[in-house]
Amino acid sequence: MLRFSVLALALLTAACGGREAATPQFIETGNPALLSEWGMMASDGRSLVLSDGVVPYDLNTPLFSDYAHKQRTVWMPEGISATYRENDVLDFPVGTVITKTFYYPRAGTPDEVRSTLQTAPGWRPDGLDLAGIRLVETRILVHRESGWLALPYVWNADQTDAELRRAGEIIRLTATDADGREQDFAYAVPNANQCAGCHAVNNTTRQIQPIGPAPRHINRDYAYAGGTQNQLERLHAAGYLGDWPGAEATPRAANYLDTAQPLDTRARDYLDINCAHCHNPSGPADTSGLHLQHDAPTGPNLGLCKLPIAAGGGTGGRRFGIMPGEPEESILLYRLETNDPGAMMPELGRAIRHEEGIALIRQWISELDADCQARG
Repeated sequence: MLRFSVLALALLTAACGGREAATPQFIETGNPALLSEWGMMASDGRSLVLSDGVVPYDLNTPLFSDYAHKQRTVWMPEGISATYRENDVLDFPVGTVITKTFYYPRAGTPDEVRSTLQTAPGWRPDGLDLAGIRLVETRILVHRESGWLALPYVWNADQTDAELRRAGEIIRLTATDADGREQDFAYAVPNANQCAGCHAVNNTTRQIQPIGPAPRHINRDYAYAGGTQNQLERLHAAGYLGDWPGAEATPRAANYLDTAQPLDTRARDYLDINCAHCHNPSGPADTSGLHLQHDAPTGPNLGLCKLPIAAGGGTGGRRFGIMPGEPEESILLYRLETNDPGAMMPELGRAIRHEEGIALIRQWISELDADCQARG
């Protein structure tokens, strides 16, 4: 089965410069103390490069995590591949290793970062230039015979490796936004139980699984070292994805910032990736009765004119989940806006507000049309 080097030139350069290229491996048991033991990427403190056969990917609309930028990858041992599933994440076989590296552009000292969407350098064909970058953590999601396992690794001060932190960690950072305003916040590296809080999308089985790499979320182009290509097409060409219907026949989620797309589509896809892993009929938030999948029927389960069931004190004094035409009277918007740990949503993965997401949902609610009073 064909395997290819995503960053072959970069790895050759690294090797010639004295840095040994890493070799990816599936570790069937145990929890390696260092990220480098997995062999998915290598850093010399100046640049971070992916190993041979490790395929990067991105999402049409990513999950918000305190404005952290993310580099996502997937790798599989020789001879296995994922199965296409149109309405779910790809069915990845045992042996799959998925990584997600979180980083910020520095605004000054290593603890001073920028909290904007466009200021961080993206991944280049020759890797990630670490000048001016603060690597924070890399999460490993590995599919073993016993199921998926999530392992968080925190990068050292030299940015040469990351150490396992199964108990999680709190990293104090100061974020500067596009207008120069500063905000101190506590970046939370999740512990093992918190990983399950998001990735156990079925509240009955409580088995964790990937969230992002569903066909609709990754059906987009990516600038690979050899040129731009559709991500699903690349996975298929690499031998990581079996038969699939092609890009045109595959659903595609909207980029929530793309104003050429319908407002309702952008808002629903934003809620889908950020909220629906909990807010679905069988998810961890099943008792709320709030369903936020992109294709959930419009009505009370979507929050329209819906009285809260399990919000406790998190209503902000507002009556309905969504009051159409009245964003400032909608519980959903309040929970996105507040930083109160007892009320904010999502519960995990954020300490600061996502201003662009809030603006989108506010506009969406403003343009919804229904009469809650008529429904009692």
